[in-house]
Amino acid sequence: MSSRPLYLGPRLKRLRRELGLTQQAMADELGISPSYIALIERNQRPLTADLLIRLARAYKLDMADLAADDRDDYAHRLTDSLRDPIFADIDLPPLEVADVAASFPGVTEALLRLYGAWQREQQALADQRHAEPGSSATDPIGEARRFMAARRNYFPTLDSKAEELAGEIDKAGGAQEWLRKQGVRVRLMPPDVMMDAIRRYDRHNEQLLIDDTLPPSSRTWHVMQHIAYTALRTEISAVLRGESFASETAANLVRRALAGYAAAALLMPYDRFARAVDARRYDIEALAGLFGTSFEQVAHRLTTLNRPGQERVPFFFIRVDAAGNVSKRLDGAGFPFAAHGGGCPLWSVHDVFCTPGTVTTQWLELPDGQRFFSIARTVTSGGGGFEQPTTTRAIALACAADHASRLIYAAGADPKTANATPIGITCRLCHRAQCTARAEPPIGRDILPDDYRRAAEPFSFAES
Repeated sequence: MSSRPLYLGPRLKRLRRELGLTQQAMADELGISPSYIALIERNQRPLTADLLIRLARAYKLDMADLAADDRDDYAHRLTDSLRDPIFADIDLPPLEVADVAASFPGVTEALLRLYGAWQREQQALADQRHAEPGSSATDPIGEARRFMAARRNYFPTLDSKAEELAGEIDKAGGAQEWLRKQGVRVRLMPPDVMMDAIRRYDRHNEQLLIDDTLPPSSRTWHVMQHIAYTALRTEISAVLRGESFASETAANLVRRALAGYAAAALLMPYDRFARAVDARRYDIEALAGLFGTSFEQVAHRLTTLNRPGQERVPFFFIRVDAAGNVSKRLDGAGFPFAAHGGGCPLWSVHDVFCTPGTVTTQWLELPDGQRFFSIARTVTSGGGGFEQPTTTRAIALACAADHASRLIYAAGADPKTANATPIGITCRLCHRAQCTARAEPPIGRDILPDDYRRAAEPFSFAES
């Protein structure tokens, strides 16, 4: 390694953003102050050898790659940016791009910043276009999602404590027996007694009341969530300590998400679940049967397997209804779907309503050439009695194509040659011209009306 000081600010910032971390979160994991991270990212402090080692250990990175000359990295980033379909009509030989990156690093950095700013502006415009008229700038649901995503949907203290508590619950003979020893009785009650609730804690009589029409997996889930709220209250509060939210609603949503995370960790303790995942090759239905959980609960838990040294396939998770509304979005890997994904009608998550209860797999390719593998299926909640309303939603898990070989669903397939469906993040951010499923033109493109010619696509638009 060179003895000269390493000023790798832009690289550290890119790494942090790719990991979905805030400066505070990265500083906590590296044992330094957020202000020091900020100084390094602005190239006002060098990256020391000690910190380089900590980065490599914390995020499983190659130190040689971290400390390498930025020129190759510039060429790679510039090449990736120029793959955007907006440049499709321009001849850009790879050698030319590499020459620019090597000879003009300052200009390259400026172009990359400009392209990044343009992308963020596109996303902001897409958000603004789809916002409800008159809605406030504060979005508590979005804020809660960003909080979870910034931590890669992984909370080590909660996982470890839940794993320990799960052992105690097993020794006690199960969750209900464990609660009984704490002085709390679990009772299944009919809907008329529950008064529109599916779980209710009667503090006066120290009873946890559960709707008796819920399926067994949901009953167990709600018992575990109550245990998470009470027995793991200190750990949940510790995660939230020092955090600032725009509203109390956002804070409450995060607290609820953390309780749900802890409940999943109680039902599917990390080490035991991770070993079962390997043994069953990510077979979600088999894992649900093994742990007495639902398909959705297992899919959700798969996004959280980020323990250092025990990581599994990083997944993106989405849940949508038949109208395309996104009701849950979880990201364990910083995928491009995380902020806006789910709106492409070519993704099979929107087709599985035609085949309820059946797992559908699909290879996906984004406009920039990135490939993913998707697993989708419907899930149903409600019902439990005659004429009781039910809600059917679709959930999908997606992982980078390179990881697909570890999944039973992609056995024997070659991720590089598998027939992939070309999709976009959402219509407003997708520049594919030849798309008959398009609902809106992309941001930044003018629609080209033609009274004498009609293409198969809903819109014809300018190339740039």
